[in-house]
Amino acid sequence: MQKNRQRGNTNLKKKKKFTHGIVYIKATFNNTLVTITDWQGNVASWSSAGACGFRGAKKATPFAAQTAVRTALQPCIEGGLRFVEVVVCGPGSGRETALRAIYTAGVRLTVIRDVTPVPHNGCRPPNKRRV
Repeated sequence: MQKNRQRGNTNLKKKKKFTHGIVYIKATFNNTLVTITDWQGNVASWSSAGACGFRGAKKATPFAAQTAVRTALQPCIEGGLRFVEVVVCGPGSGRETALRAIYTAGVRLTVIRDVTPVPHNGCRPPNKRRV
């Protein structure tokens, strides 16, 4: 059950009103983090599934990622954000849902970049779980 708690830096200061921004989505296996910046990289708003009230395994769900994106985007849209460039990183389950949440929020997507690091047979991966 999602709690009605709003955490994270969702207060948009007066000097941080802008129309073009960058949305960074880091989707891990355990959580989804969303950060919204302007073109210079100054953070305007951020949120995560854990900051939205999800705990434990529920943080890794696509719905939690969607809620985190909505929480982070709301003050920026009120501040005049219209066009965003999206940078997606990580193999988590909230990647596509986070992109859909940005699209349905009424913000125009200009570029979608995937910067997930892919090893060229580097470190040995962790062992598979035996349950």
